[in-house]
Amino acid sequence: MNTDINGVSSVISGTLTSIVSNVATLVTTLVALFTMSWKLALIGMVVIPLLIIPSRVVGNTRFRLVTQSHAKQDEMNQIINETLSVSGSMLVKIFTREKKEYDNFVQKNEEVTKISLKEAQSGRWFRVVMGMFTQIGPLLIYLAGGYFLIKGNDPALTVGTITATVALINRLYRPVESLLNLGVDFTRSLALFTRIFDYLDRPITIKSPENGQTPDLHCRDIEYKNVEFYYSEDKPLLTDVSFTVPGGAAYAIVGPSGSGKSTVVNLIPRLYDTISGTVTIGGVNVRDIDLTWLRKGIGVVTQDTYLFNGTVLENLRYAKEDATMEEIEDACKKAAIHDFIMSQPKGYDTEVGNRGLKLSGGEKQRLSIARVILKDPEILILDEATSALDSISESAIQEALETMMKGRTSLVIAHRLSTILKADKILVVAGGVIAEQGTHEELLAMNGVYRDLYETQFRTVIDYETADSEEKKENDKAEGK
Repeated sequence: MNTDINGVSSVISGTLTSIVSNVATLVTTLVALFTMSWKLALIGMVVIPLLIIPSRVVGNTRFRLVTQSHAKQDEMNQIINETLSVSGSMLVKIFTREKKEYDNFVQKNEEVTKISLKEAQSGRWFRVVMGMFTQIGPLLIYLAGGYFLIKGNDPALTVGTITATVALINRLYRPVESLLNLGVDFTRSLALFTRIFDYLDRPITIKSPENGQTPDLHCRDIEYKNVEFYYSEDKPLLTDVSFTVPGGAAYAIVGPSGSGKSTVVNLIPRLYDTISGTVTIGGVNVRDIDLTWLRKGIGVVTQDTYLFNGTVLENLRYAKEDATMEEIEDACKKAAIHDFIMSQPKGYDTEVGNRGLKLSGGEKQRLSIARVILKDPEILILDEATSALDSISESAIQEALETMMKGRTSLVIAHRLSTILKADKILVVAGGVIAEQGTHEELLAMNGVYRDLYETQFRTVIDYETADSEEKKENDKAEGK
């Protein structure tokens, strides 16, 4: 967007003054020409249509080349953004792909250079042709003027008149040529306008309804009715999802990788909209709720924690701008991150770096949890909220999360059995539907999808913990304890 807008700004800023001055010159010159000799004026203007034809050809050529050039520049910028970002540069180094990425950039850069040179050269022959045609006009006037003088068809015609007409014709061609050049530049800028408006004119699919409702979201049932969703029509993700989370309850969502667990919860704050079916809160369709009101009442902790390049305090206050230091410190204590922050030389004014580069994964996630605690939402969504935490940190935060979940309608996506077992009910997403739902014991008894997940994900851990416990008992017995 920046590149395209800069490309058209010079054309727009210089267009008005250029048009006004050239049109004024054109009009006054035409008046003078027709006043002296309308015949010679018409002969001199015969060349003007010949100037228009090449300008149309060049304009269309530059339109095409500019579109291609900026498309290639987008690809080049994408390579820069991906490979020089924190995560991208780390990935390049780990897999030793520096040379490959460098060669890839050089290739794209050469393509941009070639297209840019073609665009610059496309106007060169245009200027040559324009110069040729502008020299034809005076020759025709001298030829016709001489003929009229010899024949004596126009007594008022003199050598001085012919000379003055040639001077005026040359003065006429300059603004015409300038306006045609301006037309070529404007046609070129239309390619950039097309790209800009192609983006700006894309429909906003998720927007707040007019006069949206602002219902009470606290402890209200969340109900999914025959929900269907897909990113691509040929690959349906959710085909018929129906379930109800009672107000104030905590439900866990499990399922195979790629089954759509995160998509299910993302439909509540309308990060996506359902293709068909409805999601309601307290009987009100989320599409009918004011979007700002809806999202203010929902707290989300994601697996991929994002922090802005600023201080710890700035990132925390993103949840609540007017939060007092007492509120911020209380939230951080609950998220077991306060002591770490205070151990830093600058405390809450510590810079976290780009995407939280200066913090560990666990520290970023605890900061993210503190941010949601500070927001104090009515509905809580935890998407692998403790995935980056070690056992000690998770144990410290789990109590805070459980306290936070009390009195709130909560949906938790988790792979850790300890988190799942504490849920009021477990929903199993598989095959685009809620394949199973119930408590841990009920789902195990079904011998279905959940039991397969349980056996593959949790059985090894449980067997290890059981064996460790038995070994401890044997040691205690041997020691006479």
